[in-house]
Amino acid sequence: MKYAHIIGWGSYIPDRVLTNNDLAQIVDTSDEWIYKRTGIRERHIAAANETTATLAFEAAARALVVADLHPSQVDLIIVATSTPEYIFPSTASQVQDYLGATRAGAFDLSAACSGFVYGLDMATQAIATGSINNAIVVGAETMSRVLNWRDRGTCILFGDGAGAVVLKGSAVPGGVMASTLRSDGSGGDMLSLPAVYHNPVPTLGVEYFQNGHHKNTISMDGRQVFRFATKVMSASIKTTVAKAGLSLDEVSLIIPHQANTRIIESSAKRLKISPDRFYLNVQNVGNTSAASIPIALCDAIDDGRLHPDENVVFVGFGGGLTWAASVVKWDVSPPTISRRRREWKRARYIYARSRSKAKRWRRKVVDRFSTPPIPEARLKDADKE
Repeated sequence: MKYAHIIGWGSYIPDRVLTNNDLAQIVDTSDEWIYKRTGIRERHIAAANETTATLAFEAAARALVVADLHPSQVDLIIVATSTPEYIFPSTASQVQDYLGATRAGAFDLSAACSGFVYGLDMATQAIATGSINNAIVVGAETMSRVLNWRDRGTCILFGDGAGAVVLKGSAVPGGVMASTLRSDGSGGDMLSLPAVYHNPVPTLGVEYFQNGHHKNTISMDGRQVFRFATKVMSASIKTTVAKAGLSLDEVSLIIPHQANTRIIESSAKRLKISPDRFYLNVQNVGNTSAASIPIALCDAIDDGRLHPDENVVFVGFGGGLTWAASVVKWDVSPPTISRRRREWKRARYIYARSRSKAKRWRRKVVDRFSTPPIPEARLKDADKE
C-alpha cells in the first residue's frame, strides 16, 4: 500500500478586488454590516478573460513548480468546481491540455464547497491502490458569475479563485491519513444552483430576469445552512481525527472551508478548543467554495503556520448537502525557488499551448482534405439501385 503525500501546492487569486464598500454601492449594505455577520472585508473577482479553467491552470502550474514535477509525470487531474465553463469538456481536461500533462486522466468533481476534500480522498485512494502515482487536485471557482447581485444574502459572500495540491505516492507512512465523506440530499434546497447558466455571464438583458429575479443563480437559506454547518463541522472533525488514530490535542491546525467566521467560532466552541487553532483568510478572499481550503492552505504555509511532522485537518461543507474532512500528516518544508527557475518552468506551458494549437490545426487540415467514409447503410442502398 502506498501513502499519498502532499508535495506541492499553489493558488491563484484574480487581481480585481471588490470591497464591502464597493458592494454598498450595489445593494443595501455596509462594511460594518457585512463584517459583523461574516468576517469578510473583501473578495476577488475574475476578469472578463479569466475562466474557472484558467484559474485552475494557474494554481496547478504553481503547485507543480513547488513539487518539482514535470507535467508528463502527472497521472490524474481532478478539478472540484461548481462553476465549470462547460458541462463538457471538463475543466480538468482543459487544465490537462494547458499543462501539457499528456499522460494524465482528468475529470471534474461536483460536491460544492466540500469538493476539494472529496477530490483529495479520490486521489488518495487511487494512489493507495497503486493505479496511479502522482495526482493534482484542484479547487477552482468563478462564483461571481452565478450570483444575483441584487440578493444581499448571497452576493456579499462569494469570491473567485483557485488552489491546488500535488499528491505523490510513497511507501513512507504519512500524508493523507484518514478522510470522512458525507451527504444529506434531503437538504439540497437549502443551498442550490440551477444546472443551466452562463459562464462568463452575458450582458444582462430582459431575458436574463424572470419575475423580477435573476435566473440561474445561487439560492441559499442562510439560517438553515448556518445550523447545518456548525453541527457537521465539529462532528466530522472528531470522527476523522479518531479514524486517523489521533486526539484533537495532536492536531496543530484546522483549515476549514472559509464561509463565515461565526460558523468557525461556533465549531471551535463545540469542540472546546481555541478558535486560534483554525486558520482563517476569509476576510481577504470571501467564500471561494471548492477553492477555499487549498487557497487557505497556501496562505497558512506562507504565514508559517505549518511545519514538518504536524497534523492538519481540512474540513468543508456545502450544497448537496455535503460535508467532508481529511487528516494530513504534514511532512514537507516549503522549498526556496528562484524567480529564474519559476520563469523557466513556466516556459514549458507556452510550448504546451503551442502543441495543443498545432493538434487542432492538424485535425482541421485532415478533416478538410480527407474523404469522409460512406456509412454502411448507404452502401447497401446503392447496391440495391
